Amino acid sequence: MVNVLRFTDVSYVRDRRAILDRVDWEVDSSERWVILGPNGAGKTTLLRIATANDYPTTGTVDVLDRRLGTFDIWEMRNRLGLASSATARRIPGGETVRDLVLTAAYGVEGRWNEEYDEMDVRQADRILAELDLTPLAEHPFATLSDGERKRAMIARAVMTDPELLLLDEPSASLDLGARERLLQLLSGYAASPYSPAMIMVTHHVEEIPPGFTHVLLMREGRVQAAGPIAETLTAESLGEAFGMEFSLTVENGRYAAVARA
Repeated sequence: MVNVLRFTDVSYVRDRRAILDRVDWEVDSSERWVILGPNGAGKTTLLRIATANDYPTTGTVDVLDRRLGTFDIWEMRNRLGLASSATARRIPGGETVRDLVLTAAYGVEGRWNEEYDEMDVRQADRILAELDLTPLAEHPFATLSDGERKRAMIARAVMTDPELLLLDEPSASLDLGARERLLQLLSGYAASPYSPAMIMVTHHVEEIPPGFTHVLLMREGRVQAAGPIAETLTAESLGEAFGMEFSLTVENGRYAAVARA
């Protein structure tokens, strides 16, 4: 296994508030992590730092064998894949789905004068097919449903064959059918030995795709528990993260949690 991400004693302070508090965490290339925790736990901040979109106040972060703060993020544009609602909001509404995916090769948001070779086009079309987006390839991004937009953003994130794929609440706001379709796709992707290391942020254990191997539980910027999901995700650890008691069940790799009466 190859280490792709390492947080060492990382804190992130804004307005004298510790959004992250002395976080230690490592991710290896074969691992698929889910980050769980309530609102304000620091989950999205963790992803922003992991993708070099922000920097820690103290501590060190190593991303793909590079120390954060010692390189230009542009050098990493094809090695990191990120799908988030913040990125989606920057996509021009008239951008076609195929161009949305293609432009990831240049790390730009919105087709302009850049040129793509046949290999890029084939790669984009292959990914569109894998994510059931081929019928939507020429549709403007603004006309897609929430579920279709989520899949399109994931397609963009994997266009460059990244070494680390980060997904920020990929199933948020989706209806039941769209959520289940997306989780099936993510589960298949996680199971492939050719897929990169994966990190997914969510609020709900029901949204963990089967095949994810590890869990990081957070509360108020601190790591409550971290490790293999089968050993670490328990009713007790979930309760410590969310501040209430739960009953937790797992069936066919899918988790469900309800508050204890």
